[in-house]
Order: sequence, then structure tokens, then C-alpha cells
Amino acid sequence: MSTQPSGDLTPESASPTDVAPLGRTGTPPAHERTAADDANAAPWNAIEADPEFRKLLAAKLRFIVPASIFFVAYYFTLPILVGWWPDLMKREVWGKVNLAYLFALSQFFMAWALAFIYVRTAAKWDKSATALLAKFAKR
Repeated sequence: MSTQPSGDLTPESASPTDVAPLGRTGTPPAHERTAADDANAAPWNAIEADPEFRKLLAAKLRFIVPASIFFVAYYFTLPILVGWWPDLMKREVWGKVNLAYLFALSQFFMAWALAFIYVRTAAKWDKSATALLAKFAKR
């Protein structure tokens, strides 16, 4: 067994652990850095003032707010329809399958489609953010 620095409470085990022992020297890996470690990683005030950054935030808002409103409205439409128009929602369209079941099933497809669209759109935002950070890294 290896000797640990005094005061190190990291458990010793025969299996690998993701807990870094106290007293370790060197630069911590990216996944272990704290916000304080990253505070000076980029000129955040300059980035915030940049028109491209403002444009990126506006683009995100133009997508996220309407998509969220659409999702919530679509989600709550089913209980509203079942509560206010139960006879309509009980109407059978294919065997014992009624409109309420079809609408509930459509919510899965709507959520998957919305998630797919979000992932594709967010990838474009990531490219814009990377380009913006690269622009400020050159300074």
C-alpha cells in the first residue's frame, strides 16, 4: 500500500477511484477544475460586450422560448381536451384506440422531434461559441 500524505482522507482501495488524493501536485485535469480555476480562462467581460455574443444569445432565445412554450402548450392540451371534451377524446378511430390514446402517443413523437431539432440547432450555437472564444483567444 502506498503512503498517503497526513490528513488525506481519500480511501485506499484495490480499485481505481475518481477521487484525487490530497497533496497531489501538478495541474488538475479539465474535469476537476473549479470555477475559480477557470475565472481567467477568457476575457468574459469583453466577450459579453461583443456584438457576436449578443447575436448568439438572441438566436438562442428565439429558439428556446417558442420551443418551450410550444412544448408546454402541447403537453397540457391532452388533459384539457380530456377534461373539457371527453366525448370527442373517447371517439374510437381504430379498434379500441381512441383520440386520447393517439394524442398521448403523438406527444412522444413531438418530444423526440423537438429534441432532434434542438440538438441540430444547438450544434450551430456551439460552433458560433467556439469561433467567438477563438476570436478572443488570439488577443
